[in-house]
Amino acid sequence: MFAIIETGGKQYKVAEGDLLQVEKLAEAKAKGEVVFDKVLLIVDGDKVQLGTPYLDGATVTAKFEADGRNKKIVVVKYKAKVRHHKKAGHRQPFTKVSIAKIGK
Repeated sequence: MFAIIETGGKQYKVAEGDLLQVEKLAEAKAKGEVVFDKVLLIVDGDKVQLGTPYLDGATVTAKFEADGRNKKIVVVKYKAKVRHHKKAGHRQPFTKVSIAKIGK
C-alpha cells in the first residue's frame, strides 16, 4: 500500500514506515505528529483511488522525527570584464517525518 501526497509544493510517494524529508513544517515539532490531507492517490493492492485533484477524507499521518538544514549550496554571480563577482550561500531547512498511517 502506498500513497502520493503533496506538501511544500512537491509530491512524494509514501508507504507506512517510510522516513521522509520534507520542506520545513513549523507546527510539526510542537504537535509531535503531522497530518497530510492533500492526498492525490492511494494504491492498495489492485484497488486504486485517484483524486481530482485530491481525495476527499483521505489523510496520511506522520510522526515528527527531527528538524534540520541541508548542506550549504554556494551561489556565485559573476560578470566578465567589469570586475563584478558576488558569492552567497544557502542552507534549506527541512523536517524529517516517519509515515505512521495511510487512511481513507
